[in-house]
This record gives sequence, C-alpha cells and structure tokens, in this order.
Amino acid sequence: MKSLFRNIFSPILNIFESGNDEYLYKKSHRIILIVMGILFTGLASLVYVLAEGEDIGYLLPVVVFGGAGLLSLLIGFIGEDKAVAKIWGSGIK
Repeated sequence: MKSLFRNIFSPILNIFESGNDEYLYKKSHRIILIVMGILFTGLASLVYVLAEGEDIGYLLPVVVFGGAGLLSLLIGFIGEDKAVAKIWGSGIK
C-alpha cells in the first residue's frame, strides 16, 4: 500500500527526496512532523466547519493550513528519511 501511495505522490515526494546532499535524520523529527500535520489539518477542518460558508475569506486559512497539514502528513507517513530531514532543514553542511 505504501508503494502505491509513493507512486501516486511521487511528483511531490521527488522535490523533497532529490539531491545527493548529506542529511541528519532523527526519528523524533518524523513524529513531530506527523503531529504537526494532524494539528494543522485539524485546524483547517475546524475553521471550515465553523465558517459555515458565510464568507469566502475563511477559505484562505483553510487552504494554507490544510495544505501544510496534508504535506506534513504525506512526508511524515510515506516520505523517506531524507525528505523528513529536508523539511526540518537538517542538512549537514
């Protein structure tokens, strides 16, 4: 199942998994990334539900936080260690 999702989302994952740079990966970074993804997605869902379609201005935070949350969850669950390190900026220089 993971390989199917990796194939579907490969255009996005390739952005974060490309390059031959060295990186520093910690397991806690992946856990925090998943937690932040859940929080951002939950926040976007809450704003969407509470807005009740009254004003289109509420869609901006839904799109921003929802997009950040979904990207975090995508990389946290099916991304390689390098993608997680790249999100955190943990490249060795």
